[in-house]
Amino acid sequence: MPTLGRARLLVADDQPDVLEALRLLLSQHDFSLQLVTSPVTVLERLREDDFDLLLMDLNYSRDTTSGDEGLQLLRDTRALDAALPVVVMTGWGNIELAVEAMRSGAQSFVQKPWDNADLVQVLQREVERGRGARAQTAHHQREERDALLIQRALLPAALPGNEHFQLAANWQPAEGFGGDCYDAALVAPTDLTLSIADVAGKGLPAALLMSSLQAAVRAFAVESTLPAAICARVNRLLCGQMIAGRFATMCFLRLDRARQVITYANAGHNPPLLGRAGGVVERLPAGGTVLGVFPNAEFHGGEVPLLSGDRLLLYTDGITEARNPEDEEYGEERLAALVAEHRRLGVTELHRRVLDDVTRFASPRGFQDDATLLVVAVT
Repeated sequence: MPTLGRARLLVADDQPDVLEALRLLLSQHDFSLQLVTSPVTVLERLREDDFDLLLMDLNYSRDTTSGDEGLQLLRDTRALDAALPVVVMTGWGNIELAVEAMRSGAQSFVQKPWDNADLVQVLQREVERGRGARAQTAHHQREERDALLIQRALLPAALPGNEHFQLAANWQPAEGFGGDCYDAALVAPTDLTLSIADVAGKGLPAALLMSSLQAAVRAFAVESTLPAAICARVNRLLCGQMIAGRFATMCFLRLDRARQVITYANAGHNPPLLGRAGGVVERLPAGGTVLGVFPNAEFHGGEVPLLSGDRLLLYTDGITEARNPEDEEYGEERLAALVAEHRRLGVTELHRRVLDDVTRFASPRGFQDDATLLVVAVT
């Protein structure tokens, strides 16, 4: 973005006498000018340098009446810099051409011959507006970067692991930051707690709700608290914070290696997949409804054996709802089949295989939603 001070204008017209007249007029005001005569040169300068405004003719030597060449230049300019203020000029102005220029991204339209005072006033106004908009955008981008850093800091800085459990995880928001989160903690050497959650929606609102949810889970996840009770407490808290149309899903699990059991509660989340050493893949759906909608909702826990060689996958719908170019979803069945096929791999390799397979499936579209994957290997 250009620094404050004299406004830097790129002026484009194929008539040397017009450029000279503009130079004489605008150099008397607080403008620094670069003058060019062709659309090709305009695009070259825009790639090389920053400007506060582009003042451009709509008609060039190839087509001097319709404005088509200028309109194409305007569209190309917008592709290079969507925020650059553009003022267009033409000696063949009409209402239809002015409307089309505005639709293509021009801020103002000036007809030749121009009034000197009016032209200067338009340029000053659009430069001021452009600088204000860019300053606001830069401020917003700084805030988004700070929010992303804070959100990443809320995720585990390092995954726990010992001779009983190995973990690998990936968090990939769709829009810089998002509504997915996960957590993992060793309550005791043989006792691992896990959670994964997904707040409906994307962007900053979802990220804020996710932060509140994650803080609540950590506060409630004391050693004696059952997973179903944690879901109920988090639900009551979120019901007082959710805005209309929002909700969250969550699954909380406790892996007890000493008792060889997994206790869990699933609040409307994608069922974790438990791959057994023999090739069977079990779903863990028991629990209740989504969080943040019904304050008095009841949640029920589930319990399954925990065995050596188990592979546990926790994921959000950004994984299973990834779509290929034919608009087909990756789906839970495909994910379960992959777990069964690669159940003997170590946790890092299995995690990589899953992400690679989903990424290949969704290419070139990529992930359309926040995508989180947490894999646990039991030894």
